[in-house]
Amino acid sequence: MSNRSSGHVARSTVRPNRETAGRSPIRTFLRTSDGVAVEAVYDPGPVVYEASPSASSPPSGYPVFVIAHGFTGDVDRPHVRRAAAVFARYGAVVTFSFRGHGASGGRSTVGDKEVLDLAAAVEWARGLGHRRVVTVGFSMGGSVVLRHAALRPGTVDAVVAVSAPARWYYRGTAPMRRLHWLVTRPAGRLVGRYGLRTRIHHRQWDPVPLSPVQAVPRIAPTPLLIVHGDRDGYFPLDHPRMLAEAAGDHGELWVEPGMGHAENAADDALLARVGDWAAARAG
Repeated sequence: MSNRSSGHVARSTVRPNRETAGRSPIRTFLRTSDGVAVEAVYDPGPVVYEASPSASSPPSGYPVFVIAHGFTGDVDRPHVRRAAAVFARYGAVVTFSFRGHGASGGRSTVGDKEVLDLAAAVEWARGLGHRRVVTVGFSMGGSVVLRHAALRPGTVDAVVAVSAPARWYYRGTAPMRRLHWLVTRPAGRLVGRYGLRTRIHHRQWDPVPLSPVQAVPRIAPTPLLIVHGDRDGYFPLDHPRMLAEAAGDHGELWVEPGMGHAENAADDALLARVGDWAAARAG
């Protein structure tokens, strides 16, 4: 496992793709395997790699990034759109709202059934013609991309988990204690619904899903990148270090100085480095 405070990989050579540049994104609803309607957006991206045979090659010639947002996020949140805009420099982008978020149906299970939402988005990306798929998850979405890659081996070509927890039921920080109140109490779920636009399921997990740290060893040999800020107020550094230890040699850990938590804390420069890493590894 490579542990770096600032990861740098060679920047890919890209040029404008005249076939996709300027196209309007496609917005639709996907149907998950358990019947939930999930809103999703496909942006074909403005670039294609120089290795492609021609500018008119199909979208399979460059990767698609499938972004899994954090808890209380959705496809139209500014920080999700900003991340999508950065990754669109490297390929196409699929964004979606987890169940219970945004215009998607259902209720949030805070990381359990959300694996089915991500699976629907990945399948849609494959159906659009992309041969290389990279999943990028933030916070709750980070735990989802780890479990998805472990439970459905071979369905993605690279995995990036940003600010992800290593284990469930963590209450060691004040933000996580507030989150547990939000999820487990009726008053908290009302706040989530009307204050945070997030509809949370009232049932507890049964059974308890595979934890992120248990999932990580099953991801190999798919390339894995774990990114975490040293000022993360939700999950301290023992979480990414547990994930890194579980990943062994097939993973990479970036501990980012001064970074806080998830999408809001990931600046454009960091997202661009993640894009560089993913473009290199997914090939």
